[in-house]
Amino acid sequence: MTSDTVIEISNVWKIFGAKPEAALQAIRDRGLTKPQVLAEFNAVVGVADVSLSVNRGEIFCIMGLSGSGKSTLVRHFNRLLEPTAGKIEIEGTDVMALGPKDLQKFRNQKIGMVFQNFALMPHRSVLDNVAMPLEIRQVAKNERMRQAAAILDIVELGAWGAKFAHELSGGMQQRVGLARALAANPDVLLMDEPFSALDPLIRRQLQDEFIRLSKILKKTTVFITHDLDEAVRIGDRIAIMRDGKMVQMGTAEDIVMNPADDYVADFVAGISRLKVVHASAVMQPIAEFTTTHGPLPADAPRVGEAETLSTLINMAIDDTNPILVQEGGVDVGVITRADLLRTVVEGTEMS
Repeated sequence: MTSDTVIEISNVWKIFGAKPEAALQAIRDRGLTKPQVLAEFNAVVGVADVSLSVNRGEIFCIMGLSGSGKSTLVRHFNRLLEPTAGKIEIEGTDVMALGPKDLQKFRNQKIGMVFQNFALMPHRSVLDNVAMPLEIRQVAKNERMRQAAAILDIVELGAWGAKFAHELSGGMQQRVGLARALAANPDVLLMDEPFSALDPLIRRQLQDEFIRLSKILKKTTVFITHDLDEAVRIGDRIAIMRDGKMVQMGTAEDIVMNPADDYVADFVAGISRLKVVHASAVMQPIAEFTTTHGPLPADAPRVGEAETLSTLINMAIDDTNPILVQEGGVDVGVITRADLLRTVVEGTEMS
């Protein structure tokens, strides 16, 4: 684990059933498939040999269809579920080695969790709900109320502290849930499909709110979703799961431009490349261009490697010259109209 790595998951398995260890041994010895494990051991493979790492301050999205294992996996991070095999490290702590008291302390101080169903206490006010993790930590009442009020201000609910959950809209309740997870100032934030039960407009507003908060608080976040559009909007990196296995990990651009298999290709087929693909993925080497087309035009426009496909297309509409791509002020690549058209057409063919 490097200094920039906060979460390290190594070869994690979770098998549900009466004899999980025997089932795992049969998988390793005989290469049994998920249906074969079910038939022979009456056991279900929930997570299959997953390894991943999450960097400090990163929003790492884990996604997949229902039953893919994504929510099962994230519940291992704080040992709400015990893995059948594997290693889990968070901030250098071997989570599997913690006894009951140390595990409770670890959960309270190191990890905040936001669920899909809000899970607010109906008999507590909004302020009391947010202060609850600090109460468990035995922080003095005045201090925990001060900290809870400060977090409510950050999520723009400062005026609602005296209200109860039933007096708030669904979107506001989810913001209270987020505030409660943040109140204890955890190192890691686990979010299990937190916005999926909300209406599309409110969901998008909360996505924007979360992106804003992430820039302010810089929390290391694992975000579970079944919505690729949401993962693309929120995630620094995305991992796609299927049948308990990790199929592909990378940036949205990596996955859209280079899907690992047909399953991932189908998954990303509906995603527009315009905001996902950047100049660095479209450009061709300067030497390759000059060999075919001759010297570069002196008045060619220049962009950085991170410029989006959408902006590049708009530039190409107004200027027939190729576009030069720069890194650190140095020309490193060329993009022609043909390069842009090819990228757009390939994306259309995928869908």
